[in-house]
Amino acid sequence: MFQHLIFLCAVLLVSTGANGQFKNIILDAGGDGGRQPSEPSVAISLKDNDNIVTAAILDKTYVSSDGGKTWVTQRLTSPHGVYGDPVVISDKKGDFYYFHLSDPTGEGWDSEEILDRIVCQKSTDGGESWSEGASIGYNHPKDQDKEWAVVDLNSNNIYTTWTEFDTYGSKDEECKSNILFSESKNGNKWSDPIQLNQKSGNCIDDDQTTEGAVPAVGPEGQLMVAWAYDSKIYMDRSFDKGKTWLRNDIEVASQPGGWTLDIPGLNRSNGMPILVCDNSETIYRGATYLNWADQRNGEDDTDIWFMRSYNYGDRWDRPVRVNDDEAGSHQFLSWMTVDNATGFIYIVYYDRRASEGMETDVYLAYSVNGGASFENVKISEKPFVPSEDEFFGDYTNIAAHEGRIVPIWTRMDDGKTSIVTTVIEQEQLSGVSPYNNKKRKK
Repeated sequence: MFQHLIFLCAVLLVSTGANGQFKNIILDAGGDGGRQPSEPSVAISLKDNDNIVTAAILDKTYVSSDGGKTWVTQRLTSPHGVYGDPVVISDKKGDFYYFHLSDPTGEGWDSEEILDRIVCQKSTDGGESWSEGASIGYNHPKDQDKEWAVVDLNSNNIYTTWTEFDTYGSKDEECKSNILFSESKNGNKWSDPIQLNQKSGNCIDDDQTTEGAVPAVGPEGQLMVAWAYDSKIYMDRSFDKGKTWLRNDIEVASQPGGWTLDIPGLNRSNGMPILVCDNSETIYRGATYLNWADQRNGEDDTDIWFMRSYNYGDRWDRPVRVNDDEAGSHQFLSWMTVDNATGFIYIVYYDRRASEGMETDVYLAYSVNGGASFENVKISEKPFVPSEDEFFGDYTNIAAHEGRIVPIWTRMDDGKTSIVTTVIEQEQLSGVSPYNNKKRKK
Protein backbone atom coordinates (compact mmCIF):
# COMPACT_ATOMS: atom_id res chain seq x y z
CA MET A 1 0.00 0.00 0.00
CA PHE A 2 2.73 2.40 0.91
CA GLN A 3 6.01 3.22 -0.74
CA HIS A 4 9.09 4.89 0.64
CA LEU A 5 8.58 3.79 4.24
CA ILE A 6 10.99 5.91 6.18
CA PHE A 7 11.82 5.82 9.83
CA LEU A 8 12.07 9.39 10.98
CA CYS A 9 13.79 10.05 14.26
CA ALA A 10 12.13 13.25 15.34
CA VAL A 11 14.44 16.21 15.61
CA LEU A 12 13.98 17.49 19.12
CA LEU A 13 15.26 21.01 19.63
CA VAL A 14 15.57 22.31 23.19
CA SER A 15 13.85 25.65 23.41
CA THR A 16 15.86 28.61 24.63
CA GLY A 17 12.97 31.05 24.79
CA ALA A 18 10.67 32.04 27.60
CA ASN A 19 8.72 28.80 27.16
CA GLY A 20 11.68 26.47 27.12
CA GLN A 21 9.67 23.43 28.17
CA PHE A 22 8.11 23.00 24.72
CA LYS A 23 10.26 20.93 22.39
CA ASN A 24 9.49 21.44 18.72
CA ILE A 25 9.56 18.31 16.56
CA ILE A 26 10.30 18.68 12.86
CA LEU A 27 8.19 16.02 11.14
CA ASP A 28 8.99 16.99 7.57
CA ALA A 29 11.61 19.40 6.27
CA GLY A 30 10.64 18.84 2.63
CA GLY A 31 13.33 18.39 0.05
CA ASP A 32 12.25 14.90 -1.05
CA GLY A 33 11.34 15.95 -4.57
CA GLY A 34 7.60 16.25 -3.94
CA ARG A 35 5.44 19.27 -3.31
CA GLN A 36 6.48 21.23 -0.25
CA PRO A 37 4.53 20.09 2.82
CA SER A 38 1.78 22.23 4.38
CA GLU A 39 -1.83 22.00 5.62
CA PRO A 40 -1.10 19.57 8.47
CA SER A 41 -3.70 17.55 10.34
CA VAL A 42 -3.36 15.54 13.56
CA ALA A 43 -5.36 13.00 15.56
CA ILE A 44 -4.66 11.23 18.84
CA SER A 45 -6.02 7.71 19.20
CA LEU A 46 -9.02 7.79 21.53
CA LYS A 47 -7.97 4.33 22.70
CA ASP A 48 -4.24 4.96 23.24
CA ASN A 49 -3.00 8.54 23.48
CA ASP A 50 0.58 7.43 22.76
CA ASN A 51 -0.62 6.67 19.22
CA ILE A 52 -0.57 9.91 17.20
CA VAL A 53 -1.21 10.18 13.46
CA THR A 54 -0.51 13.34 11.50
CA ALA A 55 -0.66 14.23 7.82
CA ALA A 56 0.34 16.93 5.33
CA ILE A 57 -0.03 17.62 1.63
CA LEU A 58 0.06 16.10 -0.76
CA ASP A 59 0.18 12.51 0.50
CA LYS A 60 2.20 12.23 3.72
CA THR A 61 1.46 10.56 7.04
CA TYR A 62 3.63 10.72 10.15
CA VAL A 63 2.88 8.13 12.83
CA SER A 64 4.07 7.81 16.42
CA SER A 65 3.29 4.94 18.78
CA ASP A 66 5.32 6.28 21.71
CA GLY A 67 3.75 9.66 22.45
CA GLY A 68 5.80 11.59 19.91
CA LYS A 69 9.30 10.39 20.77
CA THR A 70 9.80 8.73 17.37
CA TRP A 71 7.92 8.95 14.09
CA VAL A 72 7.50 6.92 10.90
CA THR A 73 6.89 8.81 7.65
CA GLN A 74 4.86 7.21 4.86
CA ARG A 75 3.31 8.18 1.55
CA LEU A 76 -0.38 7.44 1.22
CA THR A 77 -1.54 5.80 -1.98
CA SER A 78 -4.99 4.98 -3.33
CA PRO A 79 -6.46 3.85 -6.65
CA HIS A 80 -8.59 6.98 -6.38
CA GLY A 81 -5.47 9.16 -6.20
CA VAL A 82 -4.30 11.39 -3.36
CA TYR A 83 -4.31 15.13 -3.88
CA GLY A 84 -4.10 17.07 -0.65
CA ASP A 85 -6.46 18.70 1.87
CA PRO A 86 -5.58 15.99 4.44
CA VAL A 87 -7.86 15.49 7.45
CA VAL A 88 -7.14 12.82 10.08
CA ILE A 89 -9.55 11.79 12.87
CA SER A 90 -9.82 8.89 15.33
CA ASP A 91 -12.92 7.03 16.41
CA LYS A 92 -13.54 5.70 19.92
CA LYS A 93 -12.13 2.27 18.98
CA GLY A 94 -8.81 3.84 18.04
CA ASP A 95 -9.26 3.43 14.28
CA PHE A 96 -8.06 6.33 12.15
CA TYR A 97 -9.65 7.91 9.09
CA TYR A 98 -7.67 9.92 6.54
CA PHE A 99 -9.78 12.18 4.31
CA HIS A 100 -8.31 13.85 1.25
CA LEU A 101 -9.07 15.04 -2.26
CA SER A 102 -8.57 12.69 -5.17
CA ASP A 103 -6.08 13.21 -7.95
CA PRO A 104 -7.84 15.59 -10.39
CA THR A 105 -5.64 14.39 -13.26
CA GLY A 106 -7.19 10.92 -13.00
CA GLU A 107 -3.76 9.30 -13.33
CA GLY A 108 -4.69 6.64 -10.80
CA TRP A 109 -7.51 5.33 -12.99
CA ASP A 110 -7.79 3.55 -16.31
CA SER A 111 -9.89 6.40 -17.58
CA GLU A 112 -9.34 9.63 -19.44
CA GLU A 113 -11.90 11.43 -17.29
CA ILE A 114 -10.69 14.09 -14.91
CA LEU A 115 -11.88 12.86 -11.53
CA ASP A 116 -12.49 15.10 -8.56
CA ARG A 117 -13.90 13.67 -5.37
CA ILE A 118 -13.28 13.24 -1.66
CA VAL A 119 -11.75 9.99 -0.45
CA CYS A 120 -11.75 8.38 3.01
CA GLN A 121 -9.06 5.81 3.84
CA LYS A 122 -9.18 3.81 7.07
CA SER A 123 -6.49 2.37 9.32
CA THR A 124 -7.24 -0.30 11.93
CA ASP A 125 -3.61 -0.72 13.04
CA GLY A 126 -2.76 2.70 14.40
CA GLY A 127 -1.82 4.29 11.09
CA GLU A 128 0.64 1.66 9.92
CA SER A 129 -1.47 0.68 6.91
CA TRP A 130 -4.55 2.05 5.18
CA SER A 131 -7.45 0.82 3.10
CA GLU A 132 -7.62 1.70 -0.58
CA GLY A 133 -10.30 4.21 0.26
CA ALA A 134 -13.97 4.96 -0.38
CA SER A 135 -15.05 7.85 -2.57
CA ILE A 136 -17.49 10.46 -1.28
CA GLY A 137 -19.54 12.96 -3.21
CA TYR A 138 -18.39 12.21 -6.71
CA ASN A 139 -20.46 14.44 -8.97
CA HIS A 140 -18.36 14.93 -12.08
CA PRO A 141 -17.74 17.49 -13.49
CA LYS A 142 -18.37 19.49 -10.30
CA ASP A 143 -15.42 20.20 -8.01
CA GLN A 144 -15.12 19.15 -4.36
CA ASP A 145 -12.94 21.03 -1.86
CA LYS A 146 -12.09 21.68 1.82
CA GLU A 147 -13.65 18.70 3.55
CA TRP A 148 -13.64 18.16 7.31
CA ALA A 149 -14.91 15.29 9.45
CA VAL A 150 -16.02 14.30 12.95
CA VAL A 151 -16.92 11.11 14.86
CA ASP A 152 -20.04 10.67 17.01
CA LEU A 153 -18.56 9.30 20.23
CA ASN A 154 -21.80 7.47 21.08
CA SER A 155 -22.67 5.71 17.83
CA ASN A 156 -19.19 5.85 16.24
CA ASN A 157 -20.86 7.22 13.09
CA ILE A 158 -18.63 9.43 10.95
CA TYR A 159 -19.77 12.67 9.32
CA THR A 160 -18.04 14.81 6.74
CA THR A 161 -18.88 18.17 5.18
CA TRP A 162 -17.28 20.13 2.36
CA THR A 163 -17.79 22.68 -0.41
CA GLU A 164 -18.91 21.68 -3.88
CA PHE A 165 -18.20 24.11 -6.74
CA ASP A 166 -20.06 23.93 -10.03
CA THR A 167 -16.68 24.88 -11.50
CA TYR A 168 -13.88 25.87 -9.17
CA GLY A 169 -12.56 29.37 -9.84
CA SER A 170 -15.21 30.30 -12.40
CA LYS A 171 -16.37 33.93 -12.46
CA ASP A 172 -19.61 33.00 -14.20
CA GLU A 173 -22.47 34.51 -12.18
CA GLU A 174 -24.45 31.30 -12.65
CA CYS A 175 -21.69 29.22 -11.06
CA LYS A 176 -22.56 28.21 -7.47
CA SER A 177 -20.82 26.86 -4.39
CA ASN A 178 -22.70 24.86 -1.75
CA ILE A 179 -22.11 23.00 1.51
CA LEU A 180 -22.57 19.22 1.28
CA PHE A 181 -22.91 16.53 3.94
CA SER A 182 -22.39 12.76 3.96
CA GLU A 183 -22.28 10.08 6.66
CA SER A 184 -20.91 6.59 7.18
CA LYS A 185 -21.08 3.88 9.83
CA ASN A 186 -17.59 2.53 9.20
CA GLY A 187 -15.82 4.75 6.66
CA ASN A 188 -16.18 2.17 3.90
CA LYS A 189 -19.50 3.25 2.42
CA TRP A 190 -20.92 6.77 2.40
CA SER A 191 -24.41 8.16 1.98
CA ASP A 192 -25.41 10.23 -1.01
CA PRO A 193 -24.50 13.86 -0.25
CA ILE A 194 -27.17 16.38 0.65
CA GLN A 195 -26.96 20.17 0.48
CA LEU A 196 -27.17 22.04 3.80
CA ASN A 197 -26.98 25.75 2.99
CA GLN A 198 -29.90 27.90 1.92
CA LYS A 199 -27.72 30.64 0.41
CA SER A 200 -25.37 29.59 -2.36
CA GLY A 201 -22.10 31.40 -2.99
CA ASN A 202 -20.06 32.01 -6.10
CA CYS A 203 -17.17 29.86 -7.34
CA ILE A 204 -14.29 32.32 -7.07
CA ASP A 205 -12.95 30.92 -3.76
CA ASP A 206 -13.29 34.27 -2.03
CA ASP A 207 -15.54 36.02 0.51
CA GLN A 208 -18.65 35.51 -1.62
CA THR A 209 -17.98 31.77 -1.80
CA THR A 210 -19.85 29.49 0.61
CA GLU A 211 -16.95 27.63 2.17
CA GLY A 212 -15.17 26.19 5.19
CA ALA A 213 -17.71 23.70 6.57
CA VAL A 214 -16.70 22.04 9.85
CA PRO A 215 -19.01 19.54 11.62
CA ALA A 216 -19.37 18.92 15.37
CA VAL A 217 -21.36 16.35 17.37
CA GLY A 218 -22.89 16.76 20.84
CA PRO A 219 -23.21 14.23 23.68
CA GLU A 220 -26.57 12.89 22.48
CA GLY A 221 -25.67 12.94 18.80
CA GLN A 222 -26.68 16.55 18.12
CA LEU A 223 -25.07 17.30 14.76
CA MET A 224 -23.98 20.83 13.84
CA VAL A 225 -22.10 22.38 10.92
CA ALA A 226 -20.65 25.90 10.61
CA TRP A 227 -19.29 27.70 7.53
CA ALA A 228 -18.47 31.19 6.22
CA TYR A 229 -20.15 33.26 3.53
CA ASP A 230 -20.54 36.96 2.70
CA SER A 231 -18.88 38.31 5.88
CA LYS A 232 -21.01 36.10 8.13
CA ILE A 233 -20.76 32.74 9.83
CA TYR A 234 -23.70 30.36 9.43
CA MET A 235 -24.71 27.16 11.16
CA ASP A 236 -27.12 24.32 10.42
CA ARG A 237 -27.99 21.41 12.70
CA SER A 238 -29.74 18.07 12.90
CA PHE A 239 -31.01 16.29 15.99
CA ASP A 240 -31.74 13.01 14.17
CA LYS A 241 -28.27 12.08 12.90
CA GLY A 242 -28.51 14.04 9.67
CA LYS A 243 -31.92 12.93 8.46
CA THR A 244 -33.53 16.36 8.78
CA TRP A 245 -32.03 19.84 9.10
CA LEU A 246 -33.22 23.33 9.91
CA ARG A 247 -35.46 25.02 7.38
CA ASN A 248 -33.42 28.21 7.77
CA ASP A 249 -29.73 28.37 8.63
CA ILE A 250 -28.73 30.16 11.82
CA GLU A 251 -26.72 33.35 11.30
CA VAL A 252 -24.25 32.99 14.15
CA ALA A 253 -21.80 35.89 13.86
CA SER A 254 -20.58 38.69 11.66
CA GLN A 255 -17.14 38.39 10.12
CA PRO A 256 -16.08 41.92 9.17
CA GLY A 257 -13.88 41.89 6.10
CA GLY A 258 -14.94 38.35 5.16
CA TRP A 259 -13.16 35.05 5.55
CA THR A 260 -10.34 35.84 3.10
CA LEU A 261 -7.66 37.80 4.96
CA ASP A 262 -4.76 39.84 3.63
CA ILE A 263 -1.72 38.84 5.75
CA PRO A 264 1.67 40.23 4.62
CA GLY A 265 3.97 37.46 3.45
CA LEU A 266 1.18 34.97 2.67
CA ASN A 267 -0.22 34.46 -0.81
CA ARG A 268 -3.55 33.58 0.84
CA SER A 269 -5.02 33.23 4.32
CA ASN A 270 -8.48 32.54 5.69
CA GLY A 271 -10.47 33.00 8.86
CA MET A 272 -12.96 30.21 8.30
CA PRO A 273 -14.85 28.99 11.40
CA ILE A 274 -13.94 25.98 13.53
CA LEU A 275 -16.79 24.30 15.43
CA VAL A 276 -16.46 21.82 18.31
CA CYS A 277 -18.75 20.45 21.01
CA ASP A 278 -17.80 19.35 24.52
CA ASN A 279 -18.55 15.66 25.08
CA SER A 280 -16.80 15.44 28.44
CA GLU A 281 -18.43 14.41 31.71
CA THR A 282 -17.67 17.84 33.18
CA ILE A 283 -19.84 20.84 34.01
CA TYR A 284 -19.27 22.03 30.42
CA ARG A 285 -20.76 18.94 28.77
CA GLY A 286 -22.84 19.90 25.74
CA ALA A 287 -21.34 23.37 25.28
CA THR A 288 -20.70 24.31 21.64
CA TYR A 289 -17.68 26.41 20.77
CA LEU A 290 -16.91 28.48 17.67
CA ASN A 291 -13.51 29.91 16.69
CA TRP A 292 -12.49 32.09 13.72
CA ALA A 293 -10.33 35.05 12.67
CA ASP A 294 -11.33 38.40 11.19
CA GLN A 295 -10.22 42.01 10.77
CA ARG A 296 -12.99 43.89 12.58
CA ASN A 297 -10.27 45.92 14.30
CA GLY A 298 -8.61 46.91 11.04
CA GLU A 299 -6.68 45.43 8.13
CA ASP A 300 -3.46 45.71 10.16
CA ASP A 301 -4.94 43.97 13.21
CA THR A 302 -6.21 40.45 12.54
CA ASP A 303 -7.55 38.76 15.70
CA ILE A 304 -8.67 35.32 16.86
CA TRP A 305 -12.25 35.09 18.16
CA PHE A 306 -14.26 32.65 20.24
CA MET A 307 -17.98 32.22 21.00
CA ARG A 308 -19.97 29.64 22.92
CA SER A 309 -23.52 28.36 23.03
CA TYR A 310 -25.21 26.22 25.66
CA ASN A 311 -28.24 25.26 23.55
CA TYR A 312 -26.65 24.01 20.34
CA GLY A 313 -26.71 27.31 18.50
CA ASP A 314 -30.03 28.92 19.45
CA ARG A 315 -28.21 31.62 21.43
CA TRP A 316 -24.55 32.58 21.58
CA ASP A 317 -22.44 34.58 23.99
CA ARG A 318 -20.72 37.69 22.68
CA PRO A 319 -17.44 37.11 20.79
CA VAL A 320 -14.32 36.99 22.99
CA ARG A 321 -10.92 38.07 21.67
CA VAL A 322 -8.59 35.11 22.31
CA ASN A 323 -5.16 36.63 21.67
CA ASP A 324 -4.03 38.76 24.62
CA ASP A 325 -1.58 41.13 22.91
CA GLU A 326 -1.95 44.86 22.46
CA ALA A 327 -3.79 46.07 19.36
CA GLY A 328 -2.00 46.42 16.04
CA SER A 329 -0.55 43.02 15.09
CA HIS A 330 -1.73 39.97 13.15
CA GLN A 331 -2.95 36.68 14.62
CA PHE A 332 -4.22 34.24 11.99
CA LEU A 333 -4.90 30.67 10.77
CA SER A 334 -6.23 29.31 14.06
CA TRP A 335 -7.63 25.88 14.86
CA MET A 336 -9.50 24.70 17.93
CA THR A 337 -10.17 21.45 19.76
CA VAL A 338 -11.67 20.35 23.07
CA ASP A 339 -10.33 17.52 25.20
CA ASN A 340 -13.41 15.37 25.68
CA ALA A 341 -11.82 13.75 28.72
CA THR A 342 -11.29 17.04 30.59
CA GLY A 343 -13.43 19.73 28.96
CA PHE A 344 -10.39 21.97 28.39
CA ILE A 345 -10.31 24.06 25.20
CA TYR A 346 -7.20 24.60 23.06
CA ILE A 347 -6.62 27.00 20.15
CA VAL A 348 -3.41 27.14 18.09
CA TYR A 349 -2.63 30.17 15.90
CA TYR A 350 0.14 32.20 14.24
CA ASP A 351 1.17 35.41 16.00
CA ARG A 352 3.18 38.54 15.13
CA ARG A 353 2.99 40.46 18.40
CA ALA A 354 6.77 40.40 18.86
CA SER A 355 7.64 42.06 15.55
CA GLU A 356 6.60 45.01 13.45
CA GLY A 357 7.50 42.99 10.36
CA MET A 358 6.61 39.52 9.15
CA GLU A 359 8.40 37.47 11.80
CA THR A 360 5.84 34.89 12.88
CA ASP A 361 5.56 32.80 16.04
CA VAL A 362 3.07 30.10 17.01
CA TYR A 363 0.90 30.44 20.11
CA LEU A 364 -1.40 28.15 22.05
CA ALA A 365 -4.41 29.59 23.86
CA TYR A 366 -6.13 27.37 26.40
CA SER A 367 -9.13 27.60 28.69
CA VAL A 368 -9.80 25.47 31.76
CA ASN A 369 -13.15 27.15 32.49
CA GLY A 370 -15.27 26.52 29.41
CA GLY A 371 -14.02 29.53 27.47
CA ALA A 372 -14.73 32.11 30.18
CA SER A 373 -11.06 33.11 29.91
CA PHE A 374 -7.97 32.08 27.96
CA GLU A 375 -4.26 31.90 28.75
CA ASN A 376 -1.84 32.41 25.85
CA VAL A 377 1.61 30.83 25.61
CA LYS A 378 4.20 30.82 22.82
CA ILE A 379 4.99 27.28 21.71
CA SER A 380 7.31 27.84 18.75
CA GLU A 381 11.01 27.93 19.56
CA LYS A 382 11.90 30.65 17.11
CA PRO A 383 10.03 32.85 14.61
CA PHE A 384 10.03 32.45 10.85
CA VAL A 385 9.37 34.77 7.92
CA PRO A 386 7.07 33.43 5.16
CA SER A 387 7.22 34.36 1.50
CA GLU A 388 4.12 35.00 -0.56
CA ASP A 389 5.89 33.42 -3.55
CA GLU A 390 5.39 29.96 -2.00
CA PHE A 391 2.18 28.20 -0.98
CA PHE A 392 1.85 28.21 2.82
CA GLY A 393 -1.42 26.29 3.17
CA ASP A 394 -4.90 27.08 4.44
CA TYR A 395 -4.86 25.64 7.96
CA THR A 396 -3.08 24.47 11.09
CA ASN A 397 -4.51 21.80 13.38
CA ILE A 398 -4.55 20.56 16.96
CA ALA A 399 -5.71 17.49 18.89
CA ALA A 400 -6.10 16.87 22.63
CA HIS A 401 -6.98 13.78 24.63
CA GLU A 402 -6.69 12.90 28.33
CA GLY A 403 -4.52 15.93 29.08
CA ARG A 404 -2.16 15.48 26.12
CA ILE A 405 -2.15 18.31 23.56
CA VAL A 406 -0.62 18.01 20.08
CA PRO A 407 -0.66 21.19 17.97
CA ILE A 408 0.78 21.03 14.45
CA TRP A 409 1.72 23.80 12.05
CA THR A 410 3.65 24.82 8.96
CA ARG A 411 6.69 27.07 9.12
CA MET A 412 8.72 28.55 6.27
CA ASP A 413 12.45 29.23 6.11
CA ASP A 414 14.13 30.65 3.00
CA GLY A 415 11.00 29.91 1.00
CA LYS A 416 10.86 26.24 2.04
CA THR A 417 8.10 24.85 4.25
CA SER A 418 8.36 22.30 7.03
CA ILE A 419 5.85 20.58 9.32
CA VAL A 420 6.36 21.09 13.04
CA THR A 421 4.61 19.73 16.10
CA THR A 422 5.10 19.55 19.85
CA VAL A 423 3.62 17.21 22.45
CA ILE A 424 2.42 19.06 25.54
CA GLU A 425 0.97 17.79 28.79
CA GLN A 426 -1.60 20.01 30.48
CA GLU A 427 0.48 20.23 33.65
CA GLN A 428 3.25 21.87 31.61
CA LEU A 429 0.95 24.76 30.76
CA SER A 430 -0.25 25.80 34.18
CA GLY A 431 0.27 23.04 36.70
CA VAL A 432 -3.51 22.57 36.69
CA SER A 433 -4.70 18.99 36.82
CA PRO A 434 -6.50 18.13 33.59
CA TYR A 435 -9.28 16.61 35.65
CA ASN A 436 -10.07 19.54 37.92
CA ASN A 437 -13.51 20.23 36.40
CA LYS A 438 -16.17 18.76 38.65
CA LYS A 439 -18.34 16.01 37.30
CA ARG A 440 -21.83 16.90 36.29
CA LYS A 441 -24.36 15.56 38.77
CA LYS A 442 -26.24 12.51 37.55
